[in-house]
Amino acid sequence: MKTTKAKTVSKPKKTSDTGKTVKKKKVTTGKYVPDEEEIREKAREIYYERISRGEHGTPESDWREAEELLKGS
Repeated sequence: MKTTKAKTVSKPKKTSDTGKTVKKKKVTTGKYVPDEEEIREKAREIYYERISRGEHGTPESDWREAEELLKGS
């Protein structure tokens, strides 16, 4: 003879003073945030283009430009 366990169903927790169940919303900015590797690759690309044109600059300025381009700022 088989015995089965009864499934328990948990009720949503009441989290407000009015007794209504409140769902938490995830807040997102909607802006794309590139990771460090993407920025590094773009900065390297900017560096090689800048050097081929014979322009002066710094790795920091290449990095900032890469961030701005990838973020769409």
